[in-house]
Amino acid sequence: MLILIFIVFAIASFAVSNTLKRKFKKYSQIPLQSGMSGKEVAEKMLHDNRIYDVQVISVQGRLTDHYNPANKTVNLSEPVYHGRSAASAAIAAHECGHAVQHATAYNMLSLRSALVPLQNASARIMNILFFALLFGGFFLTHAFPWQSILLIVIAANIIFTLFAFITLPVEFDASKRALQWIDANNVVTSQEYAMSKDALKWAAMTYVVAALGALTTLLYYIMIFLGARD
Repeated sequence: MLILIFIVFAIASFAVSNTLKRKFKKYSQIPLQSGMSGKEVAEKMLHDNRIYDVQVISVQGRLTDHYNPANKTVNLSEPVYHGRSAASAAIAAHECGHAVQHATAYNMLSLRSALVPLQNASARIMNILFFALLFGGFFLTHAFPWQSILLIVIAANIIFTLFAFITLPVEFDASKRALQWIDANNVVTSQEYAMSKDALKWAAMTYVVAALGALTTLLYYIMIFLGARD
């Protein structure tokens, strides 16, 4: 059953990711009428929001864009950093949306950041448990009751699911800020705005699939635990 769940959401994730890449490629081939690069869009949005301590830098890869609150950097992939298209503008502004969230202490971002240590610890525990079951499952299940092991797995997956669902409003809010700003500041035309909105919609869908996958996995383990008690 767990393998089936993994396969279903792996296919869904691949489909969404593939659509996002296809949309980004399509919209990247249409020059932005304002002529602004992703770097210029990001720097202008930061300055318009009176944020002067965040650096915009280029990183390798495609769709590797992210905001790092630890060192206050907006990291743009090379196609976005140098690109002058609706897709580049949307993604650059989206990442700056996270910087604005950080600067204004957006509560959901603060909550997600607070959960990062728990998320990392849960991932380590699950890795240790996986290898322990893989190489010493007989001894582990005899040393600890199976229900106790399931409770540990459920606890870890609760953290994963909570983190995934808290990420959704963070990502949606960053996109909302980005779209409002590029529209209000005439960074894009009405046609380019539609492209930007579509690109960010598919970017958000990757997080939706991840959240639903985490919830389904959690419910699966809960059902096993309840069945084991009967």
